[in-house]
Amino acid sequence: MKALTYHGRHDIRYVDVPDPAVTSPTDAVVKVTTAGICGSDLHIYHGNPFSPETGYTPGHECVGVVVEIGGQVTRFKAGDRVLVPASVGCALCRSCAAGFTARCERAKSSTELCYGVSPQLPGSQAEALAVPHADVNLVHLPEGISDEAAVVLTDNAPTAWYGCRRARIQPGETVLVVGLGPVGLMAAQSAFAMGAARVLGADLVAERRAFAATLGVEPVEGEDARTAIREMTYGRGPDAVVEAVGSDATIGLALKAVRQAGRVSVIGVSQSKAFPFHMGLAQVKELEFAIGLCSVHYELPPLIALAQAGRIKPEAVVSHRFALSDGPTAYELFADRADGVRKILLDPAR
Repeated sequence: MKALTYHGRHDIRYVDVPDPAVTSPTDAVVKVTTAGICGSDLHIYHGNPFSPETGYTPGHECVGVVVEIGGQVTRFKAGDRVLVPASVGCALCRSCAAGFTARCERAKSSTELCYGVSPQLPGSQAEALAVPHADVNLVHLPEGISDEAAVVLTDNAPTAWYGCRRARIQPGETVLVVGLGPVGLMAAQSAFAMGAARVLGADLVAERRAFAATLGVEPVEGEDARTAIREMTYGRGPDAVVEAVGSDATIGLALKAVRQAGRVSVIGVSQSKAFPFHMGLAQVKELEFAIGLCSVHYELPPLIALAQAGRIKPEAVVSHRFALSDGPTAYELFADRADGVRKILLDPAR
């Protein structure tokens, strides 16, 4: 089959790879109808991978149709339309049984917990995907949810919801979202769904701020974001901040901008080993600080219900669609943040 493969910094190729297969009776194979490129895929693209190997297929966001199942798969059959959560559970430990797949007690390394970050679990930017423990790691897609919405529900929307949940957003509060990519935009929608009265949005890209404004977000303008945020909150600061970038600078902004006794929730992927966390500032401000990786399975049920009810619109963050064969061009566009790019989908059938 055809797939994208990673070969080093800024080197994504469209090539032939072996077809996925059922190698365990609990496996399934899904024909990918739509895949996504995630912001964390850009870490790999920019030469900051999560494992040292190359030549593997990236990607951890897709929807598709089941084409083959192992003999012990009971909840799915060939022809079922499914969403493939980005996080991968073992189906055996207590954490995974409760839906907390990012805390899997049997995984030997983090590369076992997500597709497309090493050769261990080939990714979804391909014509088909092998899914281990299919009864746990597939989700039936209800009628009325489009492929566009479903791809966002595989990772971006659950990560955003998780970040807002851990920020403990309360009705009537003012929330700041730092980073207005797909996860940040979904964090804004999630904050409103949780009852936030105001959502402020900070991002260096003017086009992203302008688009966020169409969703009800109040853009943070000007070169000095911290001063602008203080002015927008009458000198008090937001009640909660959801950080969706993962850089030292943006995490630092979140910590400085939040109000006294406020909450900061970091969901941007950070690979920093020496973040200068200002303990004195956190202690004086009496801050709550949360950081972690989303267990998609746990966060999905309310999001599917909210999407069906029209309370959130995951498809709104999608801006571009490419054929899978144009994947290298799509990565370049996404990395350059050009042409109003927000979320890029890949279509293997085009």
